[in-house]
Amino acid sequence: MADADDVRRLALALPHVVEIESDGFDFRVANKGFVWSYPERMPGKPRLIRTDIAVLFVGDEAEKQALLLGEPDIFFTTPGYDGWPLVMVRLAEVAVERLGELVTDAWRMRAPDALVSNLDEASESSSAGLN
Repeated sequence: MADADDVRRLALALPHVVEIESDGFDFRVANKGFVWSYPERMPGKPRLIRTDIAVLFVGDEAEKQALLLGEPDIFFTTPGYDGWPLVMVRLAEVAVERLGELVTDAWRMRAPDALVSNLDEASESSSAGLN
């Protein structure tokens, strides 16, 4: 089970991530958002920032649909996100390790290629040191 503190820790562990001031959490790399708190909008009510739900960049519609159909207990969307490569993640339903993979994948899709290459090289170096 994950929470907003896990999102923050995982996102800030990635290179060149900036947290934007918000009522919840909002993380960017190269001025591109990759994970943030869900701004729930209900008709006739003010917007509510939900820190128990993360909006996650997924890259494309195929990946979005695979997540939504494959794990509907964890992932969902709303009509306001139709056509956008984004899913909502119920943090209480996802393991921290899986959330780390999701946040890192979102970062990879939004970060400049040079940053991704640097992260991959660092990962390979630390993996080689384990052998």
